[in-house]
Amino acid sequence: MPLPPEQRPEACSSAGRGLPTSCDGRNPDASFVRKRPGELDETECAPRSVVGLEFSPFVPSKSTAQGKTTMPYVKTTGAPATDLYYQDLGQGQPVVLIHGWPLSHRMWEQQITALTEAGYRCVAYDRRGFGESGKPAGGYDYDTFASDLNDLMEHLDLRDAVLAGFSMGGGEVARYLGRYGSDRVAKAMLLGAVPPFLLKTDDNPDGVGQEVFDGMLGAVKKDRIGFLDGFFPNFYNADQGLNEAGNDLIPFSKWIAWGASPLGTQQCIVAFGTTDFREDLKTITISTLVIHGDSDRIVPLEVSGQRSHEMIAGSRLEVVQGAPHGFAATHASQLNRLMLDFLRS
Repeated sequence: MPLPPEQRPEACSSAGRGLPTSCDGRNPDASFVRKRPGELDETECAPRSVVGLEFSPFVPSKSTAQGKTTMPYVKTTGAPATDLYYQDLGQGQPVVLIHGWPLSHRMWEQQITALTEAGYRCVAYDRRGFGESGKPAGGYDYDTFASDLNDLMEHLDLRDAVLAGFSMGGGEVARYLGRYGSDRVAKAMLLGAVPPFLLKTDDNPDGVGQEVFDGMLGAVKKDRIGFLDGFFPNFYNADQGLNEAGNDLIPFSKWIAWGASPLGTQQCIVAFGTTDFREDLKTITISTLVIHGDSDRIVPLEVSGQRSHEMIAGSRLEVVQGAPHGFAATHASQLNRLMLDFLRS
């Protein structure tokens, strides 16, 4: 059924510019002009012309008494303060999904579907500098990231939660548990994660040389978009096939990463490349699942997942045969089964 004139795409100032965009031209999934974090003005731009759908099913909104539509944000206490965007879907035990670099909550689409259908509550948020979250001029270190996660946990009053961190998101899991304890947390998952310590040092001789991270940082500063073009094929081992994922996975991933803060993209390389989580892992006493692909070219199993498993007493290690770093997409069915088995155990 045709939409009335005021709801047609041409009512938006960005109409006629090729691919659908929001009125501010930034976010293809936004339906309204964003006035400020957490507030949208329905009078300035109407929903896109999608029959029967005014909002993406993965972008929940809430109506207020004033007639505004608010998006879920939490203000951080870590400096510089910013707004973290999150999605809160489903009912049941909460599972907090923490994305990898340089992606956003959008990487979890297959996991959100599987977990919510299985009766779990999924909270997926965007790290500062990425996705729909604010892009401040600093705070791109793991102490601040852990503080941001704590702000989210307290804002939603999450209890008996399961923390699941992918890639650099595993660092948030480790640092949060090391700093804030497990009063609100029942279990943890490290998925292709960077702990315990990636950097090669005298007391970490099996780590990755500083020159590797320096090279990444230099390449991102010189040509971030060009760097991403070469990065994602190795992220997914595209030369070996994308397994369950389609050919649009890499363009989709690049699109997500393009929208990240350039400064945040740069400084997160320093954060995940040089932060030592070994002391944090020693504090973990809750049930922990470590999942890693044995063909990971970005964060090799031998220097990360295997060692984290050895350091966390009673942890369970699952190695996904033939899986690349980005196995949440390429091996989604297998990952989902492992996550659900662990959650139910």
